Amino acid sequence: MEPDEYIRGLAADSLRRGDAVGWWDTLYVAAGEGVTEVPWDRGGPHRLLASWPGIEVDGAGRRAVVVGCGLGGDAEFIASRGYATVAFDVSPAAVRTARSRFPDSGVDYTVADLFDVPAAWRGGFDLVLESMTVQALPRDLRDRAVAAVRDLVAPGGTLLVIAAATREGQERVEGPPWPLTRADVAGFETADLRLEALDELEEPEFHRWRATLRRAPR
Repeated sequence: MEPDEYIRGLAADSLRRGDAVGWWDTLYVAAGEGVTEVPWDRGGPHRLLASWPGIEVDGAGRRAVVVGCGLGGDAEFIASRGYATVAFDVSPAAVRTARSRFPDSGVDYTVADLFDVPAAWRGGFDLVLESMTVQALPRDLRDRAVAAVRDLVAPGGTLLVIAAATREGQERVEGPPWPLTRADVAGFETADLRLEALDELEEPEFHRWRATLRRAPR
């Protein structure tokens, strides 16, 4: 069975039980046992993170957080730029694998739920990476997820959003993923968290948003 088909089956079963996120841990456990693959595990950072102009800024003395860190490729890349990096995932299996994959890492890998993060994290990070996590949640949770992501951004901080893209009126009924429209990306904005740049990258089998948002300083 193809990994994408396997994932959709896991997600459907999980959603029928009223659990929107439990399928992630099942997937990472199965991948660890060789049953399937994690299709977004690239063994390194997402290319839209690696090519993002903002990553060239020296992160020394700054804090970063990676939302839904998976197996750690993005977190390690950000940490290599000098950021004190926290990386969290709702899947204990993903976090265990990331720690074992990078045993000498300075990244703080931890199990956490986006909807119930530690209070100290709120407004605590100079760089927040949201790569492909919000799109993996059902649409009825999207507003909550977006609000939880942007709540992590410190005054003067940056939010980088990477997501699968779709056109208005072409949204998928079945997922995951449920790609984001331009309006969905705009939904990350607030009065003090403004969209600074929006890149739309489209290739035959690759349609992505890369959005950079900046929070006003105090």
